[in-house]
Amino acid sequence: MRIGFIGLGVMGAPMALNLLKAGHTLTVHRVRERHQGLLEAGAVAADSPQEVAEKSQVIVLMLPDTPDVEKAVIGADGVLSGLQEGSLVIDMSSISPVVTKDVAASVRRAGGEYIDAPVSGGEAGAREGALTIFLGGSEAAVEEAMPLFQTLGKNITHMGEVGAGQATKVVNQIIVGLTIEAVAEGLSVAEASGIDAGKAREALSGGFASSRILEMHGQRMVNRTFDPGFRIRLHRKDLGLALAAAEHHGVELPGIEVVARQMDKALAKDWGELDHAALFRLIAERDV
Repeated sequence: MRIGFIGLGVMGAPMALNLLKAGHTLTVHRVRERHQGLLEAGAVAADSPQEVAEKSQVIVLMLPDTPDVEKAVIGADGVLSGLQEGSLVIDMSSISPVVTKDVAASVRRAGGEYIDAPVSGGEAGAREGALTIFLGGSEAAVEEAMPLFQTLGKNITHMGEVGAGQATKVVNQIIVGLTIEAVAEGLSVAEASGIDAGKAREALSGGFASSRILEMHGQRMVNRTFDPGFRIRLHRKDLGLALAAAEHHGVELPGIEVVARQMDKALAKDWGELDHAALFRLIAERDV
């Protein structure tokens, strides 16, 4: 299949490589020097999203934020400028569910189809082809794209019509954010009590406190290794989407308001490029 891929960040680059390894033809945009391995593996660089669309049956987006997706799809030299009749646009970014519906409508008016397919699993999941993927779109479009999703992920769920994938990702980021803060607070109290945080993590892994967050991010906290992963600035962006969705639906998120403030403190310390497990430093390293 002829696939275009726009957005070769921490997660996008390994996802694109997995599609190449699966035998697809790949045209990529936003190529940097660090992406030479993709080109050597057979990907072809394009100068614009329009060129990507002109050369592709399926266009995958993996971009940082809502305005990036809008610009790539409906902006000057965007995907819509080169979209072929019947092409499929798949947005795997994490963006506003409301804007998602607007962008999808533009794609459909231009003769294409659209799926929102945000992911969870971080760099490790992207690299291993083991992402969790939340799908929003028609049954026909999802069925057409399922082989691609199965290359990129392991836990793939069709949540409903366009926008449902992004709404589910908002829910995911609420739970992940609260859990990371809980693990950070718990391990900080362990250290302050004179308990070895690594031993506490192992002990807790056998009880109700056990989780993937405790397993993976708890180990990051114990080791104090905070290379992303998933950057604090991006998770804070997602919490902004969560708070906006909650306000729209009249739901209060008191816990997420606290976590958002913690992330704002981290951003003020220029920690935005660190993994979100670095929230631990705000509590455990009180002199930072």
